[in-house]
Amino acid sequence: MSNINISLPGSMKVFIEEQVAEGGYSSVSEYLQELIVQHQKRKMQEKIEKLLITGLESGETIEVNDEWWQEKRTHLIDLMHQEK
Repeated sequence: MSNINISLPGSMKVFIEEQVAEGGYSSVSEYLQELIVQHQKRKMQEKIEKLLITGLESGETIEVNDEWWQEKRTHLIDLMHQEK
């Protein structure tokens, strides 16, 4: 693990300490790590949503149903067998 030193106003320090106590965190570090993980998840979700929108806007629409998935599976299995 690496250490980072940060400076906070007193009111923020008090708030963080309250959150640690109320949230059942074992330390300020654990609380801050959880906030960072949540932020990383939000950023990844935003990226996924942008990619999905790009995909939806990228061309002609097709219906994805059980038959489509079966064709995809069959095609991928065929490709795997060809590589052997």
